Amino acid sequence: MSQLSFDLVIVGVGGQGTLLASKIIGKLALSAGLGVKVSEVHGMSQRGGSVITHVRVGDAVHAPLVSLGAADYLISFEALEAARAAAYLKEGGIAIVNTQRILPMPVITGAAAYPADPLTGPPLSDHVVEAVDALTLAVEAGSQKAVNLVLLGRLSRHLAFEEEAWKHAIASSVPRATFATNSKAFEAGRVQA
Repeated sequence: MSQLSFDLVIVGVGGQGTLLASKIIGKLALSAGLGVKVSEVHGMSQRGGSVITHVRVGDAVHAPLVSLGAADYLISFEALEAARAAAYLKEGGIAIVNTQRILPMPVITGAAAYPADPLTGPPLSDHVVEAVDALTLAVEAGSQKAVNLVLLGRLSRHLAFEEEAWKHAIASSVPRATFATNSKAFEAGRVQA
């Protein structure tokens, strides 16, 4: 599936770069002359809590939020967050998931247990799950902060935007000093796919 019109939900933990990822996709869509709506829900992001961003791209986008069961893609920066957000995926939707585990506060305090494997079984078993060790690829590219670009590289294999358009959107969204590392991380995600 390669498309220019899509609904995407990005989830993660505060500080992982979910907002930068949505900014890059927004710039990419605008450069192609498409409509785009981005809606960010920060929650307790500054305390390591969940962050969710809705990105809708198409010829005419009217509402900013992706409805439950309507997302073409889910990008998750953390494994358990993918399971929590799986209800957004439509039938046949694709979840691109960083296999990294970041323990939420209930697990840290002992009030809950982290699932043995949140990527298998319900609710993700009804969808295509592309698991990637984005943290390792980001570190190999030069920075653990580039997990978001690894995951965008993986997503880029599903979308019909030219690679040069992606690179331009990245260059216009990250500090110049970090472009080489971010570009390398993006390429690692594309190649790994």
